[in-house]
Amino acid sequence: MSYIEVEYPKDKAAFYALLREQLALYLADETDRTARLANASAVIAQAFPDANWVGFYLVDGDTLAVGPFQGKPAVSRIGFGKGVCGTAWAQRRAQVVEEVSCFAGHIACDCNTHSEIVIPLWDGERIWGVLDMDSVLPGHFTDADRVGLEEAVRLL
Repeated sequence: MSYIEVEYPKDKAAFYALLREQLALYLADETDRTARLANASAVIAQAFPDANWVGFYLVDGDTLAVGPFQGKPAVSRIGFGKGVCGTAWAQRRAQVVEEVSCFAGHIACDCNTHSEIVIPLWDGERIWGVLDMDSVLPGHFTDADRVGLEEAVRLL
């Protein structure tokens, strides 16, 4: 299957409907988690051109280990409750950060990052990882993005 360039609509509901459709297309027949996450990070990165990092951290004991991603090299391990990703894991809820420099304990990987969103990945009652997205724009991610991404990652 080859990637088809898609123009995502500005309307959030239509945007997320198309994103879910794209994710479903690329995840449909794949059962390997790494392959699924690799394609998911690529599809999501294409949908968010102002995101400078899109990827996954996966629970590995008492840390999150970097998984498939699009962007600059990243921190390999994040502790439970540390940074935005570890906080999402510990609090068991998504984090939307308008300005990362104002987030106590933020783990900086790219000095150009201003905003971040982290969405927990659930398997029943257990979190098995998080979707992490950074943007060069302050306040880039909204509550509508949180809702849309929470629905999208259910496909994983």
